Amino acid sequence: MSVAIVTGASRGLGRAVAAALAARGWDLVLDARGAQALKEAAAGIAASGVRVEALAGDVMDAAHRAELVAAAGRLGGVDLLVNNAGLLGAEPLVPLAEQPLEGFRAALEANLVAPLGLLQEALPWLRRSAVGAVVNVSSDAAVEAYRTWGAYGATKAGADLLSAVLAVEEPGLRVWWVDPGGMRTRMAAAAEPGEDLSGMPAPEEVAPAFVRLLQERPASGRYTASALLEAR
Repeated sequence: MSVAIVTGASRGLGRAVAAALAARGWDLVLDARGAQALKEAAAGIAASGVRVEALAGDVMDAAHRAELVAAAGRLGGVDLLVNNAGLLGAEPLVPLAEQPLEGFRAALEANLVAPLGLLQEALPWLRRSAVGAVVNVSSDAAVEAYRTWGAYGATKAGADLLSAVLAVEEPGLRVWWVDPGGMRTRMAAAAEPGEDLSGMPAPEEVAPAFVRLLQERPASGRYTASALLEAR
């Protein structure tokens, strides 16, 4: 049975991707900072009959990252790592002139440093897997200049580059960095309060794009969920 680690899985895209994987028989190790929300999400996902380990904690904590990989090891290993957890750096988002540096440092740690740390922890397992893959959740803010999205976008641009280098250094793995596009999530609402999100898809509508990557296993690279869904 394949095993995936999914971070930020208590709600939004992380929960949707975890549920989509469970529906296809993946065993899961789930992470989120909110213990109660994570417990509820895990219970719903486990109802599909797969094994689910839910560990509340912060991916910025090295000990927590080690616990996630150890839990996956008990389930059989790590075949897929989904780095989804992240921070905006300011809520609501603000122009760079007003960006709190403390918030920017936290976003860098959560969106760039912690995913690398978790990857390093999981890499021995991923290398041994016949289907080893890494999915790093990106953003269109990583490649477009949107007002107030500069600090967050910079962290995602950095994660994109780390992903590209990882793909070169680890040719035996599939490494995909995926822009999910705008979604109706709590994070999007916190980023720009008052913004009309009604026309955006729910995370559950975007999750099939991630499943398609696993089914078709295209070359390592940057993908957009919209293009993956249109090609179905």
